[in-house]
Amino acid sequence: MKCALVGSRFFAASVFEALRKEEGIEFTSIVAPAEDDRLAVAARAAGIPVHVLANPRIVPAEAIAEGTDLIIAAHTHARVSDGALARARLGGVGYHPSLLPRHRGIAAVEWTILEGDPVAGGSVYHLADGWDAGAIAAQDWCFVLKGETARELWERALAPMGIALLSKVVRQARDEGAVPSFPQDPRFATKAMMIKRSLVLTEEETPAHASLVVTVMGPDRHGIVNLLADRAQRYNANWASSRMTRLAGEFAGTVHFEVPHEHADALADSLRQLESSGLKVVVASSAGAIVPDALRGFELELVGEDRVGIVSRLTRMLAERGISIENLHTEILRSGVSGKQTFKIGAHLLVPAGLPVDGLRAELGALASEMMVDIALDERRAAGVRQP
Repeated sequence: MKCALVGSRFFAASVFEALRKEEGIEFTSIVAPAEDDRLAVAARAAGIPVHVLANPRIVPAEAIAEGTDLIIAAHTHARVSDGALARARLGGVGYHPSLLPRHRGIAAVEWTILEGDPVAGGSVYHLADGWDAGAIAAQDWCFVLKGETARELWERALAPMGIALLSKVVRQARDEGAVPSFPQDPRFATKAMMIKRSLVLTEEETPAHASLVVTVMGPDRHGIVNLLADRAQRYNANWASSRMTRLAGEFAGTVHFEVPHEHADALADSLRQLESSGLKVVVASSAGAIVPDALRGFELELVGEDRVGIVSRLTRMLAERGISIENLHTEILRSGVSGKQTFKIGAHLLVPAGLPVDGLRAELGALASEMMVDIALDERRAAGVRQP
C-alpha cells in the first residue's frame, strides 16, 4: 500500500510514526509546508524525501509521486488540488475532529464546547469539493468532560482518535483495495465558523491629541458605524483604528479615536449617550504616552496550534525582561483541506537597549520548543522611538 502524507506539526508527525509501524504501508510522498516542520524532520530522520510546498496554500500534482494509492491529509493548511488527488488510485482522506456533518468548518472542537455538546467525535472523510462534505470513511465518538476546554478535549481524546481512525482506514484500504464511503446526511449539517479573537494594545506619542478607546456592543442593526463616525466628525476626532464584527446577531466593535484634548470629554459623553438606543458603550481615555529613549524596536511573530495559555506565557516572559508591548494582535484561523485551528501573534516590541538580543532569541527559542510553536524576532525602527 503506497501512501502520500500531507500535513504539518505534531499531529501529522504522530500519524506518520503510527503508520510506519503498520505492515505493508509504504510512503511515496511526504508533503510539508516548511523545511523545519515536525513532519519534515520526522520524515528525513526516517530516510524519506520531503516535498516542501512552494505555495503554502495548495498541494500541486507534482508533489504526489506516480503510483500512489492513497493521499492522507493530517493537519494540512494547504488544499490538496484535483491534480494531486488524480495521481492517487484511491483519492484522498482527511481527519476532521467532529461527528460530520455536525460542525463542518474551521473551529469544530471549539464549537463542540461552545454548543455544550455532551458527545464529541472524529471523522475520516474523503477529500472532495465542499466544506468538509466528502463521504465518510470512518467515525468514532467520545464523551465531553464537564468543564473541559477545546484544547483539553483535543489532546485527551480527539487527536488520539484521529490517529487511530486514519490507521484503521489505511489498513482497510491495504487489505480490501478500497476505502469505505458513506455519504453525509446534509439534514444534520452545522457550520463551525472561524472564531477570531483579536486584541490590540498601543502606546504612541500623541502630544496634540487624547486617545479614546471605545467599545460598543448590542443587537446588530443598520447604521451603528455611522452613529460613531458622525460623533467623531462632530468633535474633529480622527478614526485611528477599529475592529468590528457581527456574531449571532450581535454587533461588537472597538474603535480608537484621536481627538483634540479640549473635545475629549464632550466626545466621550456623546458616545455614552448611544446607550439610550440600546447599545452598551464603554469609553477609556488616555493622554498618550511618550516612548522613552534607549529602546530598540522589534517585530515578533508566533505561529502554532491553538491552545490555552500562549499569550499569557509569552507576555509574562517579555514583562519579566522589561520588554514593552507597543502593539499586539492575535487571531485564530484555519485554511485548506482539513486544516485545523492555527493561533497567530504579531507584536511590536520595545526592548531595552542593554538587553542582549542573542540571549533574547535563545530564550524565545526555548519557549517556542516548550509550547510547540514557531517564533521569529526581527529588528525594526519603531515609530515614536528616538534612536540613541
